[in-house]
Amino acid sequence: MNEEVVILVAEDNEGHAGLIRKNLARAGIANQLIHFKNGQETVDFLFRNGEGPHRETGKSYVLLLDIRMPMLNGVEVLKKIKADEELKKIPVVMITTTDDPREVEHCHQLGCSNYITKPVEYQSFVNAIRQLGLFLSVVKVPQINGH
Repeated sequence: MNEEVVILVAEDNEGHAGLIRKNLARAGIANQLIHFKNGQETVDFLFRNGEGPHRETGKSYVLLLDIRMPMLNGVEVLKKIKADEELKKIPVVMITTTDDPREVEHCHQLGCSNYITKPVEYQSFVNAIRQLGLFLSVVKVPQINGH
């Protein structure tokens, strides 16, 4: 995988975030990973609002976005990203516990790149994250510039 790609993980459940981190590492993905605990932290980082870390010009990002989060949910975050001329280039992979076809369809209409259901069954979740790691190792991610 292109070393410059930074993996952003927006996931309020620490256990799930840990699983994602561990299984990306097992899949050989050693890229920088930044974890956000809610949708507002994610938006603040991407749109360079408030205190705290902000995205850097000229870097490539991939966002793994949980749908059910406090403050701003994943669908609201996805809408904001895809409405921005520069940020809409970021590949966004929705990660959620629901496989409601209407929600899947809605996220795709809003512009998500992919959709992973967090299976309750541990091994299926591990396999989904490993597949994501393989996906990330072959895709080319555009750099994000501007404000």
